Amino acid sequence: MLGYLPDSFHYYIETLLVGLLVYVVMRNRAKRQQEKLSKKLTERQKDELIAEWQPEPLVPETPQDHPVLNPKYADGKMTKEVSIDGQKYLNMASTNFLSFIGVKRIEERAKSTIFKYGVGSCGPRGFYGTVDVHLDLEKELAKFMGCEEAVLYSYGFATVSSAIPAYAKKGDVIFVDEGVNFAIQKGLQASRSRVEYFKHNDMEDLERLLLEQEQKDKKDLKKAKTVRRFIVVEGLYVNHADLCPLPKIIEFKWRFKVRVFIDESWSFGIIGKTGRGEKQLYLQKTNND
Repeated sequence: MLGYLPDSFHYYIETLLVGLLVYVVMRNRAKRQQEKLSKKLTERQKDELIAEWQPEPLVPETPQDHPVLNPKYADGKMTKEVSIDGQKYLNMASTNFLSFIGVKRIEERAKSTIFKYGVGSCGPRGFYGTVDVHLDLEKELAKFMGCEEAVLYSYGFATVSSAIPAYAKKGDVIFVDEGVNFAIQKGLQASRSRVEYFKHNDMEDLERLLLEQEQKDKKDLKKAKTVRRFIVVEGLYVNHADLCPLPKIIEFKWRFKVRVFIDESWSFGIIGKTGRGEKQLYLQKTNND
């Protein structure tokens, strides 16, 4: 039993070391405290430092000719020209490229329509209901575009951002031009589909992605039957001001069995002989060929 008892000498050594450690710690603490006391300023020194201190301004001094202090105001309607402080300028920030703003006939018709239907009829039809002018306009648009039917949305931004998730769902794959507008990007997010971006107007890059998807489908035919594939482009790209190569995209549509979304928000009324967008250019070329 005695062989398992610790040697008393070890106790002495350990006690000595602990005591030495405590002494060093206390000595350092006292030394730091003394240094703090020695660094304290007298009241006179404090007053002198406060008197010498010059605070810097919170913000830099603004010159009187700064544009923020001298704002310019635009007068009148925002047409292709804008009047600022009595001087006329070309309005490069306007999307009024159809020149509808300022047309008396349109203004008078808008007023009479508001008096009859109110401004609520311009809101979402799920809230405010469908009235006769909605259905009339849908028929006119379908006839003008050569389609079976047309659906009218109350806001241009909501059209494509709502239409994409109405068709595409989680598990589907969407091949998208990397230059698409913000409304399309929000529609892609809402769809929760797998998004594959191809280089802007690069049909070789798009074909590469479609071929890769084709190989994935062959590896799992059962899953491939449940996955729908979409291509999303713009007729006229708002971020690049160029047209999409629609004939090639239509070729891919039939070759790879994909559905195609074409946002004609910016090409409608601008592109084509009668303003029907890039679809009309494609049909004209097809008929001529």
